[in-house]
Amino acid sequence: MSNSTTVKPRNTTASKRLFRQAKQVIPYGVNSNFRYWGDDATIIIERGQGAHVWDVDGNQYIDYRLGFGPIILGHAHPFVNHRVCDAIQNGVTFASTTPLEIEAAERFTRLTGMDKVRLSNTGTEATMHALRIARAYTGREKFVKFEGNYHGNYDYMMFSGPTTPVEQMGSRQRPRRAPATEGVPWSMRNYMISLPYNDFDAITAIMEQRGETIAALFVEPIMGNVAGIVPTAGWLQHLRDLCDRYGVVLIFDEVKTGFRLAQGGAQEYFGVRADLAAYAKAMGNGFPVSAIGGKDAIMAMVEPGRVAHGGTYCGNAVAAAATCATLQLLEEAPVIETIFASGQELMDGMRSILGSAGIAHTLTGVPSMFSLVLGTEIAPTDYRSYAATDYALYAQLGAMLIERGLFIDDDPREPWFLSYSHNAAVISATLEIFESAVRQLPAQRIIDAALPLAA
Repeated sequence: MSNSTTVKPRNTTASKRLFRQAKQVIPYGVNSNFRYWGDDATIIIERGQGAHVWDVDGNQYIDYRLGFGPIILGHAHPFVNHRVCDAIQNGVTFASTTPLEIEAAERFTRLTGMDKVRLSNTGTEATMHALRIARAYTGREKFVKFEGNYHGNYDYMMFSGPTTPVEQMGSRQRPRRAPATEGVPWSMRNYMISLPYNDFDAITAIMEQRGETIAALFVEPIMGNVAGIVPTAGWLQHLRDLCDRYGVVLIFDEVKTGFRLAQGGAQEYFGVRADLAAYAKAMGNGFPVSAIGGKDAIMAMVEPGRVAHGGTYCGNAVAAAATCATLQLLEEAPVIETIFASGQELMDGMRSILGSAGIAHTLTGVPSMFSLVLGTEIAPTDYRSYAATDYALYAQLGAMLIERGLFIDDDPREPWFLSYSHNAAVISATLEIFESAVRQLPAQRIIDAALPLAA
């Protein structure tokens, strides 16, 4: 690998000009708060192809954000784009079921093993409807959510999320439902029970005390917004057993893990079946589509006139065609196997580089969506233990990687995502950039990061 230490600064003149223009008509210049990197650092992306994106100044980046995960095949994948282009020639939105929707549902249920599916547009919509269906099925109102898990931007879920300061969450023994945003009625918290992730004792105690009042238990099988933290051995099965015992609907939030861990998502990967699951992101390779899948008896609750589910754009031709094409490739080509192999090569290379530099670190998640954690060699198991890692060093390294041409988040909570287009040449180029940046980390920061964390 190259030992070059000279980095030519990116020209960001056009990005800054367009960002100032955007701020005149869009609050903070972005249509999602997660895209805002500050007034001087927010990048304006112009196009993407395969594993790369280009900003409006012509700077090329290897993309590991991938739209926060949905780009499973690569940007502007021709097979998906052609299917969408063909479909829209006949119109895009009808007040009726179309053959494309039926094909999408058949492919979806075959890959996931779910009995039935309803299409929607966003991950937020999918989890929101899953909660409503579970409440209707059980006749109960309360639900369990784990600290740091993110289930969308609606009021019921906006407590103790991945942006909530840990110090507001109370003790592990008596966790508080800390608000993740202003503007949500405080009374909403009364429907939620918030608990630490991967804590066997906490969930067991709550279910023993209140299980017969709980409609649903929501869980991210991998914490997609907190460094890809994985479930400890037996924990998901423990949740399954508790839900069976108390008649609680187990809901997997597979918005990020669906079609990224395996064709059948986290349920296949970990060998635990959910009652309902929410999907989005990878199922359409970046086109806006989501789904609620589940067992026949539970999905039957969406009977017209009984439980509301709908939307003008649910199952539109663009979303349905993109889903059909993406799921066809996932079924017929070694997409996930290839991504896992590339991701493992990248993770192994990063471990070697960081180890040689003497930087305390650990890699969490799985090869198709993993995270780099600095300042510790012990993998965090929940949001509270993750908060003790070295955010500042990661932000410093992240800024250097972005400057050198990797499109990542400088926020360490967001995983690195890989696509089918991240081939051997892309991985090799990534590791060369990564080594160049690591070599340039200030010596004192390296020493600080290598020290053990305080108890």
